[in-house]
Amino acid sequence: MNFFIGITDQDWFDSLSSLTFPEEVNFWQPSGKSTFRALKPGELFLFKLHSPNDYIAGSGFFAHPTLLPISLAWDAFQEKNGANSLLEMRQRIAKYRKTEDLIVDFIIGCILLEQPFFLDESEWIPVPEWSSSIVVGKTFEMNSEAGKSIWHKLQLVLSKKQLISEPDLRIEEDKARYGKETLIKPRLGQGSFKIVVTDAYRRSCAITQERVLPVLEAAHIKPYADSGPHDVRNGVLLRSDIYKLFDRGYLTITPKLHIEVSHRIKDEKEVYK
Repeated sequence: MNFFIGITDQDWFDSLSSLTFPEEVNFWQPSGKSTFRALKPGELFLFKLHSPNDYIAGSGFFAHPTLLPISLAWDAFQEKNGANSLLEMRQRIAKYRKTEDLIVDFIIGCILLEQPFFLDESEWIPVPEWSSSIVVGKTFEMNSEAGKSIWHKLQLVLSKKQLISEPDLRIEEDKARYGKETLIKPRLGQGSFKIVVTDAYRRSCAITQERVLPVLEAAHIKPYADSGPHDVRNGVLLRSDIYKLFDRGYLTITPKLHIEVSHRIKDEKEVYK
């Protein structure tokens, strides 16, 4: 099993650490040139501030990588992007890209993280074997000396803070010191659900095949209000007008995944014509 230490800036960290227990965050990368592939869902993604602050300052459970236009990233996560507004987020990306264009819908790399936590400065964990030449991040194997050292210190901090118990961290030690590691699938937040479903349907409406992103909506097959989970198996991507009909009961999805149209549509046409 691996974990990844990603480099972030102080603004992103300060903005998110000020929120009250966010269930998810978007760790975005301004270039938008490649999709993150270093981890499997459920593995740990740790945050490290820019040098000379070579310390781990928080973490989250990796859920999903993707490339998104900034407008969709903001629509899905808003302040959980680590910015107070879409304009502020655009300004940060423009700064990294060395452009003054704040109108273009930048494509950015997005790393969706669930159940994040942020450490106080007194709890930051020094990172061993870190080179100033690393500009994005670095993967560590859990059974390496550096990996075991980081993991042990992280466990001590979390135990002291009573934030997360060992089982909740998805990793369990067996009798042989740093032995067998186990993962469970991270629970998705609302924003991650929207993006994971959008990608699962290849950014195309399940009924009309519409591919214009701003008019696509991720719907829960079993409503969230009725304990329907934020799970890709409980999601379907629909064009916004179809979504509205589905949400109001004019359309339904059967257990065999067939679309059924309610007689209400015909009845109401007769009433209002």
